[in-house]
Amino acid sequence: MPRTVKPLTETKCKSAKPKTKPYKLFDGDGLFLLVTPTGGKLWRFKYRLDGKERGPIAFGSYPEIGLAAARDLRRNARELVAKGIDPDNHRKEVKLAAQTHRENTFAALAEAWYQANASGNWRPTTAKKVRLYLDLDLLPPLGTRPIAEIKRAELITVLRKIEARGAFNVAKKCRGWLSLIFRYARSLGVIEINQATDLNVVAAQAPKSKPYAHVPQSELPAFLRALNDHKASLQIKRACLLLLLTGFRPGELRKATWDEIDFKAATWNKSGADMKMKRAHVVPLSAQAITILSEMRNDAGRNFLVFASPYKPKQPISDGTINRLLGAIGYKGRQTGHGFRHVVSTALNERGYNKDWIERQLAHGDDDEIRGTYNQAQYLDQRREMMQEWADHLDSIKANEEITPYKSGQRK
Repeated sequence: MPRTVKPLTETKCKSAKPKTKPYKLFDGDGLFLLVTPTGGKLWRFKYRLDGKERGPIAFGSYPEIGLAAARDLRRNARELVAKGIDPDNHRKEVKLAAQTHRENTFAALAEAWYQANASGNWRPTTAKKVRLYLDLDLLPPLGTRPIAEIKRAELITVLRKIEARGAFNVAKKCRGWLSLIFRYARSLGVIEINQATDLNVVAAQAPKSKPYAHVPQSELPAFLRALNDHKASLQIKRACLLLLLTGFRPGELRKATWDEIDFKAATWNKSGADMKMKRAHVVPLSAQAITILSEMRNDAGRNFLVFASPYKPKQPISDGTINRLLGAIGYKGRQTGHGFRHVVSTALNERGYNKDWIERQLAHGDDDEIRGTYNQAQYLDQRREMMQEWADHLDSIKANEEITPYKSGQRK
C-alpha cells in the first residue's frame, strides 16, 4: 500500500531550513521541494512512464514558483503522462520550438529564399531588383518579426504603403515575392499557413497608364522630314529609323551587337536574355534596314556594339539618348523611343495585316511557348513582306508621295 503523503503548506515551504545534506519535502503525486545545504529550495517532479520511473525534472525555485504554481505544473505534467507523453521531452520540444520561432524571422527566411534563387535560378538583373525591394520595402517593417506571427493584415499594411507612393508595379512584384517567401517557409515546416496568398485580390488598382507618346499617322511625314533635316548625330537618327523599321524596344535596340545581325539572311537575331519576354526573337530586315546597318557596320570598325557610346565606346548609348534627340527636333512630349512601337503597331493594324504577324513582330508574349516558337518560324516570310512594305511606305511619305492604301483584307 503506497505511503500517504501529507501535502505541503506555504508555511512549511517558507520555514524549511538548510541542513548539511540536501533533503526533500514531498507534496505527493511526484512533486517535492529539494532543500540544498546552501539554502536553495528547488521544485522537482518524478513520474512513471511505460512502467519506468522517470525524472526528476525541474519546475523552478521557491519562492519564485510558489506552491500553487508548482502544483499547476505537476497537474500539467501528469496530464501528459496520462496521454503517454514524456513531460521532459515535451518541454524540450516546446523550448526548441520557441527558439526556432524566435530565430525564424521574416528576414532570416527571406534571406534564405533569396540566396537559394540568386545562386542560379535568377538572372543578375532579377537578383538585383529583388534585393533592392527587399531592403527598401519589405525588410524594414517585417524583418525582425517571427514569420509565424505575421498575419495577412500586416502584409496588406506594408503593401498599402508601397501603393500610397504610386509604386503599383513595385507593390505587384512584392506581392509575388511575399507569397514565394511564405511558401518557402511553409515547405521548411516553419509555418503551417501561407499568409501571403491571394494578396492580389485586395490590391489597389493602379491608374490606367498612358501610352508612350507617339505621333499620329498623319504627322509621320513631317516627323520623318524633321528627323532627316536636323543636324543631330547620324548614329542616333539611324537608331530612330531602325526602331520604326523593326519594332524593337529601345533597350533591345541600343544594346545590340553585330553578331546578332545576319546580313546574308537579312535577319536580326536577338537572344532571349536580351528580350523583355525572355524569348529569342528573329526580326526580318527590310532592304532599307540592311542599308542603314551596312553603312553603320563600315563606320563601326572593330567595335562589337551596334550603338556604341561616343564617350564610352565599350558601352551602348544611354537609355535617354534617343528621347533627347526627339526633344531636340521639336517632338518632346509628342514622340518617345518606345512610342515608335505604337506607331508601327497602329500603322500595321490599320493597313489590315494579320494580327498574329504584328504581335510576333513586336515580340509580344505568348502564353503557349510551343505555339510561340512555331508561329515565329511560320510567320517569318509573312513578316518579311509586311516590314518591307512598311519600309517602302515610310520612304514614300518622307518624299511626300501619294500612297495607295491596301485593299481591305489583302494582308490577312
